[in-house]
Amino acid sequence: MKNIYRAISGACMSLAAWLATLVGGWDGALSLLFLLMGLDMLTGIITSLMQKSAQTPGGGFLSRALFEGLSRKLLMVLLVILATALDGLLSASVCRLAVIGFYGANEALSIIENAALLGVPFPKGLLGALERFRDNQNEVDL
Repeated sequence: MKNIYRAISGACMSLAAWLATLVGGWDGALSLLFLLMGLDMLTGIITSLMQKSAQTPGGGFLSRALFEGLSRKLLMVLLVILATALDGLLSASVCRLAVIGFYGANEALSIIENAALLGVPFPKGLLGALERFRDNQNEVDL
């Protein structure tokens, strides 16, 4: 039984090392991105459980909205992998950090939006900037 456990553990660790290589190694920027992704998912779930979500018609929890959110997070990781490959091609390190920075900022804004929906007070200027950013982002998506 110990040998099976060791074999499975070794396979999982090999997979984790391979994935870490694909995303350019585990560093502070990637840690921050994954932390922000987790906090965004957590605040989104809390917001939906309190019936205040902006992502669902009734404001409540929908598994479809959760699946879409997880799919977007997976696509962000795939774009980090793509940027890492592009950095390797260009012998640079700017693309990966730019992608991580952009999506990290986007996740932070989503956390702020969820907190505002839950009633956490924010300066009006910050909320106004967030609403303008969201409106501009919606116009680009169309």
